[in-house]
Amino acid sequence: MLFKKLMAAAVMTVGMVGVSQAALVEGTDYVVLPEAIPQLQQDKIEVLEFFGYFCIHCKHLEPTMSAHVKTFPTDTYFRGEHVVWRPEHLGLARIAAAVNATGLKAQANPAIFKAVMDDGVDLSNPDTFKQWAEQQTSFDGKKLLAAYNGFQNQVEAKNMAELSTKYKIQGTPTIIVGGKYQLQSQDMGKLDELVQKVRTERGMPAAQAKPVLKVKATGSRLASQANQ
Repeated sequence: MLFKKLMAAAVMTVGMVGVSQAALVEGTDYVVLPEAIPQLQQDKIEVLEFFGYFCIHCKHLEPTMSAHVKTFPTDTYFRGEHVVWRPEHLGLARIAAAVNATGLKAQANPAIFKAVMDDGVDLSNPDTFKQWAEQQTSFDGKKLLAAYNGFQNQVEAKNMAELSTKYKIQGTPTIIVGGKYQLQSQDMGKLDELVQKVRTERGMPAAQAKPVLKVKATGSRLASQANQ
């Protein structure tokens, strides 16, 4: 009886997924880009967000997107690129490039958004940013600053400027899936459906969840449970 119930639930789930995917409407839920954006990893599905630290909508989306990225299967990854529409945006793009290089997005971005949007700190100014970064305690500001001062940092920021211009990014946040489809909302459910659309079109295998790391040590396991 239990087996039959599980099978029925599985069939129902598949049916619901099919209905959900069918609900995607071109022009309403997504649009096809006039020119595809090359992915960084060709064998996976890229979720690319063009954002700005000066953008209130990006600030509001940040916690939702950061949490949702953790649910991505093994064949999907996230990429963040800062838009550059004005000269001062290049300074913020340098910060975004440093965040990408250090992997500090989850820790640093909330503080960066708060400084720019809430506190009015001009982090586009290199001297102001350096002083601000050295004072941070919620994340490793010195690590971020080291990446900011690295040679590759300015190259990456200029690449962001070129992407913004070449692909005519008009607003933020702009979310691109598979280098081909632009999501027309901030609906994470629709985002997942677009990812599945790309997966199906490419003939990729079914999505596999990321493996859950098992904590072997008793003390570490208890600490992990306490932080949940």
